[in-house]
Amino acid sequence: MNTTLEQLDWIVIGLYFAVLIGVAIWVILQKNKTTEDYFLAGRNVGWFVIGASIFASNIGSEHVVGLAGTGAESGMPMAHYELHAWIVLLLGWVFLPFYMRSDAYTMPEFLEKRFDSRARWFLSIFSIFGYVLTKVSVTIYAGGIVVSQLLDIPFLYGALGIVIVTGVYTVLGGMRAVLFTEAFQTIILILGSLFLTYQGFEAIGGWEELKATVGPDHFNMWRPMNDPEFPWTGMLFGGTIVGIWYWCTDQYIVQRTLSAHNIKIGRRGAIFGAYLKLLPIFIFLIPGIIAYGLKQKGLLSYEKSDEVFPVLVQTLLPTGVKGLVAGGLMAALMSSLASVFNSSSTLFTVDIFKKLYPNSTEAKLVNIGRIATVFVVILGMLWIPVMQKIGGGVLYQYLQSVQAYIAPPIAAVFILGILWKRVNAFGAIATLLFGLFAGTLRIFAELSVSEDGSGLWHNFATINFAHMAIYLFIACVLVCGVASLLTKEPDYEKIAGLAFGTLKEEDKAEKSYSMLDVAASVLLVVIVICILSYFTG
Repeated sequence: MNTTLEQLDWIVIGLYFAVLIGVAIWVILQKNKTTEDYFLAGRNVGWFVIGASIFASNIGSEHVVGLAGTGAESGMPMAHYELHAWIVLLLGWVFLPFYMRSDAYTMPEFLEKRFDSRARWFLSIFSIFGYVLTKVSVTIYAGGIVVSQLLDIPFLYGALGIVIVTGVYTVLGGMRAVLFTEAFQTIILILGSLFLTYQGFEAIGGWEELKATVGPDHFNMWRPMNDPEFPWTGMLFGGTIVGIWYWCTDQYIVQRTLSAHNIKIGRRGAIFGAYLKLLPIFIFLIPGIIAYGLKQKGLLSYEKSDEVFPVLVQTLLPTGVKGLVAGGLMAALMSSLASVFNSSSTLFTVDIFKKLYPNSTEAKLVNIGRIATVFVVILGMLWIPVMQKIGGGVLYQYLQSVQAYIAPPIAAVFILGILWKRVNAFGAIATLLFGLFAGTLRIFAELSVSEDGSGLWHNFATINFAHMAIYLFIACVLVCGVASLLTKEPDYEKIAGLAFGTLKEEDKAEKSYSMLDVAASVLLVVIVICILSYFTG
C-alpha cells in the first residue's frame, strides 16, 4: 500500500492552506482598534465559533499524536481525561458567570479583583513561563513528528514553516483570527479523523474483531488502585482536579468564552465545546488501539508509540483523503500554537505591561500585544532544536503528569475563591506559593531518585502522578482555608458579584439560560456515565 503523499494529496493540502489564508486575511481586514477587539474579538463571537475554538485549542498535534500513541501502548485508561467534557460544563455553568461579571480580560486579572495584585502577578508570570516551556515546545515537537513523517521533509523545516505561518496571522489578526481559523480547522480535523477511524475498522474487521485481537484489558478504563500507571482513583479524582484547572481556570481555554457577547452565548459555546470534547476517544484513542491490533496481525509497523497516528494516515487512507487528514493534523498544530501565542500576548500585555504603564493608549497596547506575540513565536522557534532531542516515551502521558503538579494550587484558589466568600488574599497567595514549592519538590524528587531506592524521599518521588494531584490538592485546600480563617475577612463590598454569597439582586435575577441549555447539559452527563460504564474490560 502506498505510504507517501501523491500529487492529489499535495493539491488538497494546497487548497486547505489557501482557504485558511483566505479566512485569516478576511479576519485581519476587520480592524483591531482596541484591546477588546484584539484580545477578545470585540466580545461579539457566536457560540459555534467559541465551542469549535475550545476544541481546537485543546486538540493540538501533541494531543493527536500522544493520545493515539497512548491508545496503542496502554488502551483506554487515558479516556478518563477525554471524558472531562462534563468539566467543560462547569466552566459554562459555575465559573463563567463570575468571570464575565468581573469584566476581566484574563484569569490573573480576575484573581486581582477577587483577591489582590500579588495573586495576579504570580499567575501571570507562572502562566507565561509555563506556556513557553510546555505548551509551545511540546506542540512544536509533536508537530515536527507529524509534518516530517507525512510530508517527508526534515523535522526542522516543517515545524519552522508552520510556526512562522501561524505566528503571522496571530500577530496581525489577534483573537478574532485565532477563533475563526480554529473553527475552520476543527471541521477539517474532525472529518478527516472520522474517516481514518472508519478505514481502521475496515482494515481490522470491525469492533468485535478489534476486541478479540487486542484483548479485554486494552478496553478497560478501570485499572486497580495499585496500578503503577493508571489507578482508577487517580484517573477519576486526580484527573478531575487537573481538568478543573485546565478547563475552568486556564487563560488558554477560558479566553474563548470571554469573547462572547454575554453569559448565555459563552455558556452555549462551552456546552458545544463539551460535546466536541467527547470525540477524541473515538477519532484518536480508538484508532491508536486499532493500530496496536493491526500490528498484532502483522498489517502495520511502527517503532515508537508517538508515530502511531502518522503511520495510520500514511498506510490506511486513499490519495486525496490522505492530504486532507495531513492538512487536518497541521491544523491541529497551528490552532494550538495560535491559541498559546494569543493567550501569552494577552497575559503579558494586560497583566504585566498595562499594570506597569496604566496610562498607555489602546493603540499602543494592541501593538505591544503584537510585539509580545512575535517574542513568544521566536522563543518557540528557539525551542525547536531542544525539543528535537527529546527521546521516545508517550507524549500525552508525560503532559498529564506535569499538569498534575501545576493544577492543584491554582484549582484550589479558584474553586474556593468562587464557592466561599471567606477566602482572602493572604489565603490565596499562601496557597499558590505552597503549591509551587510542593510541585517543584516533587519534580526534583522524580529526577533524583533511583528505581530501586527506599525511604520517605523515594516514596514521595514514586507516588503515581494522578494520586499526587489528589494529595497536593487536599494540602492546598487546607492551606487556603486555614490561612484565610487565621487572617482578616475580605471586604465583601469590594468583591461583590465575584463569589457565591456576594451576589447582588440583579445578578440573581439574571436569566442567562434556557431549558434547552439544561437538557443538553444533562444529556452530556448521561453520555459520559454510559461511556464510563461500557469500558470496564
